[in-house]
Amino acid sequence: MSKKHILHGFLVAAFLVLLFGVGLSQPILDIVQGERPQVLEVFSAPPTEKNLRAYEKEMEDTSTIVQTVRPYMQYAHFLGLKDLGKDVLAGRDGWYFYKPDVQFLIEPWSGQEQVLAAIRAFHDTLAAQGIQLLVVPAPGKPSIYPEKFSARVQPGHGAVSRHSREMLARLVEAGVDCVDLFTLFEQNSATTSLYLKQDTHWSPEGMRLAAQEVAADLQRRGWVTKGAVKYMFKPVTIERHGDVLRMARSPQILAAIPPESTTCKQVVREDTGQPYEDSADSDVLVLGDSFLRIYERDEPHAAGFTAHLAQQLGMPLTTIINDGGASTLVRQELSRKPQLLQNKKVVVWEFVERDLRFGTEGWQVVPL
Repeated sequence: MSKKHILHGFLVAAFLVLLFGVGLSQPILDIVQGERPQVLEVFSAPPTEKNLRAYEKEMEDTSTIVQTVRPYMQYAHFLGLKDLGKDVLAGRDGWYFYKPDVQFLIEPWSGQEQVLAAIRAFHDTLAAQGIQLLVVPAPGKPSIYPEKFSARVQPGHGAVSRHSREMLARLVEAGVDCVDLFTLFEQNSATTSLYLKQDTHWSPEGMRLAAQEVAADLQRRGWVTKGAVKYMFKPVTIERHGDVLRMARSPQILAAIPPESTTCKQVVREDTGQPYEDSADSDVLVLGDSFLRIYERDEPHAAGFTAHLAQQLGMPLTTIINDGGASTLVRQELSRKPQLLQNKKVVVWEFVERDLRFGTEGWQVVPL
């Protein structure tokens, strides 16, 4: 019997254990631990499709047997099929992609009007207070490097972000000021690696390029005058497994793939030597998602988009960052903290392009 057939038999057996074992074993474990059997939760709400799916997901996330067996099952899938789970797609040359990034590019999308209404309402609300808005959609990795996902795409193809480019054009037509990072990244993608291989996010080089472009745009428009605070750079090398690999939730997979080494430039004040810190009194408020969080609030800290934008502008900034929530959640947080808009001249609003369709809580009009 070949190794392929043995692996196939193992996967089938493990699947059957998961299929029938969870329902039989979990109530016994709950009782032994002195807890109310979770299976009884299915009777606590009407048996609608939504409630049953919610119960199924909760069982999957909390079941002892699933938590024990799943990492090994996922590792077996990875060894035999190069499968990293429902949210991860393996690309070429050691590149990995987040499935919603790819879905946004290739599937139909009809939510433009809702996005346009939410952004235009935010723009008009800020304008009524004398505050300028600059919208900065961050390209997803497969938009800039589709050739790393599929061999059918050749280098020099041009960016493939049709939905995002159409949205940018409509926003500009509606009077909303935007920064086009898609064209900028397309022009630089062949000479610089702008994204991490194992991660959804931009590399330190891609992040710095974006920060420089936003700073230059703000100054070209005359919205921001460069401040007097001087910052310098401190090189820091970090090693980390990317978030795409961690989505597989299998320590065995992480042990089999070396972490990605990345050199960041931490931003420190020249006068104190201290790492960059935000200031609530800044003229500029920056809203965004995990593209702002990486390197900034993660290791090595003070080396992300906000710090580099502050270095370019010569002043500390005010920020609201919410992973996956830049479409609506950051504006809801701002509505609960209206004092953050005091004395502000500019709001910079970053969100990753896939959130045009997949943003948490969609695109709501949020009164300030």
